[in-house]
Amino acid sequence: MSLAPRVVLVHRTTEYAELVAHHGTHGQAAYFLSSRGRDIEELAERHRRTRQALAEVTSAIPLTWRQTRVERADLDRFLFGPEDVVVVVGQDGLVANVAKYLSGQPVLGIDSDPGRNPGVLVRHRPQDAARLLTSATPSADELTMVEAVADDTQRLVALNEIYLGAAGHQTARYRLGLDDHGAVVEAQASSGVLVGTGTGATGWLRSVWQQRGAELRLPGPAEQRLVWFVREAWPSPATGTSLTAGDLSPTTRLHLTVESERLIAFGDGMESDALELTWGQRVSVGVCGERLRLVG
Repeated sequence: MSLAPRVVLVHRTTEYAELVAHHGTHGQAAYFLSSRGRDIEELAERHRRTRQALAEVTSAIPLTWRQTRVERADLDRFLFGPEDVVVVVGQDGLVANVAKYLSGQPVLGIDSDPGRNPGVLVRHRPQDAARLLTSATPSADELTMVEAVADDTQRLVALNEIYLGAAGHQTARYRLGLDDHGAVVEAQASSGVLVGTGTGATGWLRSVWQQRGAELRLPGPAEQRLVWFVREAWPSPATGTSLTAGDLSPTTRLHLTVESERLIAFGDGMESDALELTWGQRVSVGVCGERLRLVG
């Protein structure tokens, strides 16, 4: 007998809850904020809206289905099953955070605070959950993801973008090359390399793209194409600046050989879950074979 679907509710601790946990009580947290000219009621109201959204979505889950919850900080320790239906209640970025841990499970994004989120990935309201969960054939978009694979088999997947560079503000030193660029490999010193998807084109990637004068066309979320940028490449007798931007098709990859004592690669802003790269290691970045199934 097959198991009933399991709904995995993904959420994150609110700013209000974090403040109260840190200061001990609502009153102490309120005093702390008031001493800095802030009012805790704004955070408390957002906290209430998030709690209400979680309660409304929970009540919409069919009684015969299984359910569980996982907090953002615990995603790297949670095991998703093939029969799971993932419901993200929160912000757009939370969908990106969970995407790397999935393998084809459908994802339903619920906006817990309409008006504060762009709604690119959390497309639905809490009251839509019952209809979408019980729909026989919910429509879903297949969103392109990006992956980085190191020569020691470390692998990183992201929905928006992958950053490769130094962990702090130091200069990253490496050699950069492309599959479709002949034998050209360039030694570079920069603030790091950013490789992103069409979904990421609404965030960090777009800000770099705008600074460059928008010469490249940004991909769409479902388009199997990536765009990459080298941030602040430094020209010197030993380092060049000729390879600083481009795009990647599904069959081409960007290769980076580390020439620093330590570089990292992390995805979607989650630096705590990063690949550690040391001198001489090689990492390849390109279109990921898996996609995120986001309910439309």
